Amino acid sequence: MFTTTGSRGLCKCTQSAIEPASECRSPLSNDKAPLSKGLLLVLNGLTVMLTLLPQYQELFVYSVQAVTQQHQVWRLLCGRLVCLDVKDSFCSSLLIYNFRIFERRFGTRKFASFLLGTWCLSVLMDFLLAQAFQFLFDYEVEELPAGLLAPVFSLFVPFYLSIPRMPVTQVLGHIHITNKSLVYIVGLQLLTSSPFMWLLALSGLISGGLYHSNVLQLQKLLFVPAWVSRIGRYILEPLFSSSQPSSETPLGMGATLDIQRQQRMDLLDQQLLLAQYNEARRNARHQPQAGLLQWTRLFPSLRHRGQNRPPIQPRPQAQTHPSAQSPLLDNSPVAEEQVARLVEMGFSRIDALEALRASNNDINMATNFLLQH
Repeated sequence: MFTTTGSRGLCKCTQSAIEPASECRSPLSNDKAPLSKGLLLVLNGLTVMLTLLPQYQELFVYSVQAVTQQHQVWRLLCGRLVCLDVKDSFCSSLLIYNFRIFERRFGTRKFASFLLGTWCLSVLMDFLLAQAFQFLFDYEVEELPAGLLAPVFSLFVPFYLSIPRMPVTQVLGHIHITNKSLVYIVGLQLLTSSPFMWLLALSGLISGGLYHSNVLQLQKLLFVPAWVSRIGRYILEPLFSSSQPSSETPLGMGATLDIQRQQRMDLLDQQLLLAQYNEARRNARHQPQAGLLQWTRLFPSLRHRGQNRPPIQPRPQAQTHPSAQSPLLDNSPVAEEQVARLVEMGFSRIDALEALRASNNDINMATNFLLQH
């Protein structure tokens, strides 16, 4: 469903719900992410309500023993949707909020199909792992943590495989902090919140891997029908979809002064980088030079900019015949596989080619630049 082009295509889902990989972003994407917002509001609201009304919490306990021995199958629905622990609800909400990128990129229907498929698969995995634990350690698992936990853990599979890792900073000079570190930390916090949370995490990861790999054509068996998707679109989008931000809206409205200042600095940084990039492209077309275009010359760090910086002396270059030279951005070799990966992420082919040429075929730098612009 969310794989890269190197293995099985970016968007593997049911035949009726899938589009070609190159068209994956435009017809199916949903920047408003109504399903993610609906899950956050409804599930957290039910958790708060059950906290205020503890006499009804027994109905939402995920009791494995009650399902297997007393045949209370309805507990599979109630016990695997609403969290009874506020901490679990908070951590899972943070993860759903971060994983909304899949709904925005691939569409609400595919995102809902992935959640439905992994939810159904994890039901079977929960009982198989509980039986295996009882067989190995002679200990019966009576209850498991309640909530939409296994499908949330299953989303770590496409998150690990599909989202590029970009370094942000370093701690103590050796520990690298990336754009994905916070999500993994929240997942680790959720993993350690309950004694048997590891069982749900393992169940979710196995279910996510099976559905992601489309084992036994699971994506054609477990999916959200088109008519359900249309009904959900008419119901969820008016309720949970927010309007697109207007260009006239003041930057950082409602945020603190520090956040507004940081947002303005980030916006200024992006504008400076884009201006330098465009200027370098114009110079490269009118004044061809020998050698490959270096990313560090186009986009120097803001820390090295300023009036006190000594001017860089131009290096002498050998005289070459004008016919043997051409613009750098037009003839720099670009790996077609990397271009295809950027196109599958939603960028146009022209932008992907220019970013890869400017970054000397560094996929991480090219992705970082395209995401910022």
